Amino acid sequence: MVRLESVGLRYGDGPEILKDVSFRLQPGAFCFLTGASGAGKTSLLRMLFLALKPTRGLVRIFDQDVSQLSHRDLPLMRRRIGVVFQEFRLLDHLTTFDNVALPLRVSGQRPSQYRADVMDLLGWVGLANQVDAYPPVLSGGEKQRAAIARAVISKPELLLADEPTGSVDPHLGKRLMQLFAELNRLGTTVLIATHDQKLIQQSKAHVLLLDRGKLRAA
Repeated sequence: MVRLESVGLRYGDGPEILKDVSFRLQPGAFCFLTGASGAGKTSLLRMLFLALKPTRGLVRIFDQDVSQLSHRDLPLMRRRIGVVFQEFRLLDHLTTFDNVALPLRVSGQRPSQYRADVMDLLGWVGLANQVDAYPPVLSGGEKQRAAIARAVISKPELLLADEPTGSVDPHLGKRLMQLFAELNRLGTTVLIATHDQKLIQQSKAHVLLLDRGKLRAA
């Protein structure tokens, strides 16, 4: 599913953010990515979402070398990946419902095909009362939950989540982790970046530790 070999990443002429990173995620894997602030976690996730290209080394996703992808291929591959960003990236002119439904709408589905699924998911993440609300009136935690719902609604092959429980209370965080686990049970490969050691300790998932741009034993 994901394979990195001796990957390095730097911005412009600055120092390397990622240094000789190598790992593999098998199909159906569930893995945590942890490390101190500035360790390179977000940069690594952005690279896996194809928003960044490595400075050196090999990155293969879905058995394709990302350096060989054309601009036409990128959107098609990204549709197979669900992403939860720290900054949410909701569209302010769309309601909560329409933000969550956007991946299905882009794929060509009609509202009659996806309305029930979107409503069920909004209920699961605690947003049943905010279906028609717009992002500017949502709290940080509500935006986080909407972003998670949008990322998982299309049951992606690969899910990348950057601190997905950082803006919610522990009870809801546990519920969201159950959602990720269920998605993983259905076949999605999951990689979650988090500082929350309690979250990691509650799971038996594999852990990748980034330390100043290098992978260390967790």
